[in-house]
Amino acid sequence: MEQPTYVIGIDFGTESGRVVLFDLADGREIASAVSVYANGVIEDWLPETGVKLEPDWALQDPQDYLTVLQQAVPKVIRESGVDPARIVGLGLDFTSSTIMPTLADSTPLCFLPEWRANPHAWVKLWKHHAAQPEANKMTQLAYERGYTFLDRYGGKVSSEWFFPKLWQILDEAPEVYQAADRIIEAGDWLIWQLIGQEKRSASMAGYKAMWSKREGYPPDNYFKILDPRLEHVVDQKMSRELYPLCARLGGLTEQAAAWTGLKAGTIVTTVHIDAHMSATAAAITDKPGRMVIIMGTSNCHHILGSEERVIPGICGYVEDGVVSGFLGYEAGQTSMGDQFAWFVKNCVPEGYEQEARTRRLNTHKLLEEKAARLKPGESGLIALDWWNGNRCVLVDMDLSGLLLGATLATKPEEIYRALLESTAFGTRVIIENFEAHETPVNDIVAAGGLPGRNKLLMQIFADVTGRSINVTATEQGGALSAAMHAAVAVGPAMGGYESIAEATKFMTRLSDQVYHPIPENQRVYDQLYAEYLTLHDYLGRGANDVMKRLKKIKTEVRDSSPNFRS
Repeated sequence: MEQPTYVIGIDFGTESGRVVLFDLADGREIASAVSVYANGVIEDWLPETGVKLEPDWALQDPQDYLTVLQQAVPKVIRESGVDPARIVGLGLDFTSSTIMPTLADSTPLCFLPEWRANPHAWVKLWKHHAAQPEANKMTQLAYERGYTFLDRYGGKVSSEWFFPKLWQILDEAPEVYQAADRIIEAGDWLIWQLIGQEKRSASMAGYKAMWSKREGYPPDNYFKILDPRLEHVVDQKMSRELYPLCARLGGLTEQAAAWTGLKAGTIVTTVHIDAHMSATAAAITDKPGRMVIIMGTSNCHHILGSEERVIPGICGYVEDGVVSGFLGYEAGQTSMGDQFAWFVKNCVPEGYEQEARTRRLNTHKLLEEKAARLKPGESGLIALDWWNGNRCVLVDMDLSGLLLGATLATKPEEIYRALLESTAFGTRVIIENFEAHETPVNDIVAAGGLPGRNKLLMQIFADVTGRSINVTATEQGGALSAAMHAAVAVGPAMGGYESIAEATKFMTRLSDQVYHPIPENQRVYDQLYAEYLTLHDYLGRGANDVMKRLKKIKTEVRDSSPNFRS
């Protein structure tokens, strides 16, 4: 009897890296480990330096990523008892666009003493939104000069993308830009650390750097119009050689093998964006019309299509971007678990915390329990889900959150439920936008960490969208999907598979849990959604720019305060 073979999937999220070992034959999870980033999301002060960051910054330390390889991977191997020689492949996903400047040998500039105190030398996380001015100028100039590549991306450049962040470095710290031999996605940088070669992901470039399989990057002249110093940015700081999903990129170097406890030469496959990768675990492989919603820190929505559709306000579509042979359409919300976590951290009274401790409950679980006792509309509250800006369909990171209808009798669980409902309303806007442009949403599968932890949230999503929602059988969708990509990269000769479609048949399954809309809830939510849309359009489409004016006042006051930068 043949010995079993295994693959490892690593899911690099916003606050931690999750490593999971899977059986190649059936996708069974063998062992897992989580490495929480020591420096987490850096939003206030640079570590060790005392340098204060400006509003809308979000940085990370690449050492935290290496720690995942050096600690979590060996832990999984130890706890599984599996012979490393039986682990034949490794895949990973990563948040995006998360970029860093490096030297030609891949050393991050922030590792060097001379750059340690410069914020632009650090990793700019996906939710770093301080490059909104650059994003706005990129959109404006593309339209003024008649470029059409933004048609693929809903018509706007997002501050979450690669080039606005890169241009912000050049605008504000040209000395960092000059010192950087490469500016690279953090996920691609990790591939570099594992195999010793720079091999970038075509899908990451497609969704976050405006690259097209047919047209390549936007022309050099477009970048020259933005800034003459950017004319040759792709050739000077990036690479035009990109690799498709499931490619066999190379084997682990001796150094990477020493870090991880795996064998040198273990096959490594192309990195992909965490949310896009997770769609694979939701069996999206050959189902145009199935929307997969990956619910975590933020929300991402994916649909496969066989024909190109110009859809305003989406994040974009990329040929072969999710599954080879299809167009992968993406939309999303910048704030999901983030806004629930913010509320729990900052707005829950001590009495609730004490009750949670006494009952040995997570505070989120306590609030979910209390909120579930409320009927839709009972609190008189409605919220906008823009606490971290709006990704779709407005594509505007200068927007902010809103809670309307609060009184002196309002309770924490009522606000918590309103926040849950707001994310469902935002998803309904996205669904209706797709359908208005000939891209039907036939069914929904939820993936990520939240569906298995918050049943109230899932029922609200079913009620608000009017659709039944299936849930993946694993909460490790990112890691499983990364492992499936590795399974295709190693191929049948090593126990793997010919294609993602084949791997899906053996390695994935949906949960028995299905959430169906409740008709009486739908009727109330239809009324609340109409109010949400009124606020959405009034505050998000220019009728009243109060959110932007408030943000401008905040920035001016902070900039004039000597205490803010001390």
